Amino acid sequence: MKALINNNGVSKTRVSGIQIRETVAHLIMALALLQPATAQTRRIVVSIPDHKLALLEDGSVKRVYPVATGRQETPSPTGSFHIANRVANPTYYHQGKRIEPGPQNPVGTRWIGLDEKGYGIHGTNAPGSIGKSASHGCIRMAKKDLEEFFEMVRPGDPVEIRAERDPQTAAWFAEPRLDQPMRGQPATATSAPAVPVVMAANQSMPHAGQ
Repeated sequence: MKALINNNGVSKTRVSGIQIRETVAHLIMALALLQPATAQTRRIVVSIPDHKLALLEDGSVKRVYPVATGRQETPSPTGSFHIANRVANPTYYHQGKRIEPGPQNPVGTRWIGLDEKGYGIHGTNAPGSIGKSASHGCIRMAKKDLEEFFEMVRPGDPVEIRAERDPQTAAWFAEPRLDQPMRGQPATATSAPAVPVVMAANQSMPHAGQ
């Protein structure tokens, strides 16, 4: 910025283009800081009668996945919960038996624990159980679906597990969206031991209603 004197002795100011651009940039940053933060509202809804899980963001369905839910004698809990933790490649413990991550691990490649002790959303070594009432209370997902879902959620996200259909769940789960087709892995279901312990390296986990 330079101060100049014209023929009439009046002082004028010349501002360079670089200074103008810097001033505009600073104003834009200041205005951005004044704007309220906008975070997506994310939640998960599981419909037990539909054997499906929906991931919603800002009230819109982002993904729908087929799942396995609890058997009649070991039902999935219903109500409102939150994601408590996420563990990749968990180790499975049950009655002194330890199963390292791999194809024989009953909880698969990912564990998403709920704040209801002993329950979570996880994989399975019995892919044929997906879409059925087959678990010991947890929500099972196919490997590909689970690994995608795992990356899209975070601890603190609300989870609703619903025991009955209503108009809202009917709209969410009636038909798969064309851009997000339902996926499943048909196979023969097998049973895995109940009440495992799941943990990652150096991280203990609660008992799981697998």
